[in-house]
Amino acid sequence: EPRDQIAAVRAMIRCRTMAAGTILYRCTQCHGRHEVLKSCGNRSCPSCQGGKAHAWLEKQLSMLLPCNYFMVTFTVPESIRPFMRSHPRESYRALFRAAYATMVKLAKDPKYIGSERLGMTGVLHTWGRDVGYHPHVHFIVPGGAIGEDGTSWLSSRADFFIPVLAASPIFRAKFKAEMKRCGLVDKIPEKAWKVAWNINSKAVGDGRSSLKYLAPYVFRVAIGNHRIVSVTPGPDGLGEVTYKVRRSGTRRYRSMTVSAEEFLRRYLQHVLPRGFQKVRHFGFMHPRSKTNWEWLSMLVTVSLSLVYVLTVMAKPQPVRRAPRCPDCGGDLEFVAALSPVDMSSYELDSS
Repeated sequence: EPRDQIAAVRAMIRCRTMAAGTILYRCTQCHGRHEVLKSCGNRSCPSCQGGKAHAWLEKQLSMLLPCNYFMVTFTVPESIRPFMRSHPRESYRALFRAAYATMVKLAKDPKYIGSERLGMTGVLHTWGRDVGYHPHVHFIVPGGAIGEDGTSWLSSRADFFIPVLAASPIFRAKFKAEMKRCGLVDKIPEKAWKVAWNINSKAVGDGRSSLKYLAPYVFRVAIGNHRIVSVTPGPDGLGEVTYKVRRSGTRRYRSMTVSAEEFLRRYLQHVLPRGFQKVRHFGFMHPRSKTNWEWLSMLVTVSLSLVYVLTVMAKPQPVRRAPRCPDCGGDLEFVAALSPVDMSSYELDSS
C-alpha cells in the first residue's frame, strides 16, 4: 500500500540519524556519558531486524515434536501477481487461509492421515533472488495430527505428507473463494484460474534445518546491505545500483545493475501492509489452542514407540544483555531517550 511504503521510506531515512533522536546512557563503572542514535525499528529496514531471528529460532526449536517434519510451499502463478501487489492485505491473508484449508482437507482423508487437527507455522515471502515480486508461503508442518478423539497421534508417512497434484486445484479453488468473499475476484485475470498452482512438499527430517533456513527470512527484508555492491549517483536524483544475485541451484553470485528508481520500486513492493503478520501459526500450534506441549510430545513419542525421557527443570529466565561501555567495557545503564529538540537543550545545559 503506498502509504505504508512512504512511511517505511521516511523511517529508513531517519534511522540512526539525529532526526530520529538519541538514547543517553551512563557507564556504571567509569561514569562516562554515551549517546547512541536511535534506530527506526521499521520491519522493512535492513539495519533493524538482525538480532531478532536468533530469539525466534530458539523458541521454535524448543517446540519441535519428536517426529518427521515437512516443508510445504504454496506459490501463485505469475498472472495473478500484479493483482496481489495491488491488493496485498487481502491477497496475503487469502494465501495463508487457502493453503492451510487445503492441507486440512487432504489430511482428513484416511489415506493420508485421517484427522484435520494439524499444527503448522507459515512464513510469508514476497521476493525472489533478484528482489522481484514472487509471493509464496512456506509451512513447517509436523508429520501427523492429533486424532479426532483428542487422545491419539496419527502419523503421516515418513516421506510423504499430502499429494501435491491433488492439492493444486483445491488450493486454487479456496483462494478463489476467498477473493469472492472479499469482492475482488472480478479483478483477477481469468487465465489465472486455468493453470496449475504450484505446491511443493518436502520431507525435512526433524525440522531443525528448515527452521534454521526460515529464521533469517522471518526478519530479513528483501535485500540486505551486504548484497549491495555499489551505488552510483546520477543527475536529477537518478543513478544506478549494483547488487549481488545468487544463481538458481548454485551458491555462486552474479552482479545485477538496475536504475536507482527501479531498485526502489523493487524494494518497496515488499513492504507489508501495516500490522500484517508475516508469520502465522495454525491448528494446535496457534497460541489460542493452549496446547500442552509436554503432553503432546509424550503422546507423539508413545505413538511412534520412541523412548521418552522425562526431565524436570526450572524454566530458563531470559538473559538481558546490557550494552557495553566502549571505553572501559562496563555495563551501560539507560538514562533517557531524547528527541532532537531535547538533545539541543541537554547539550546547552551540559555546557
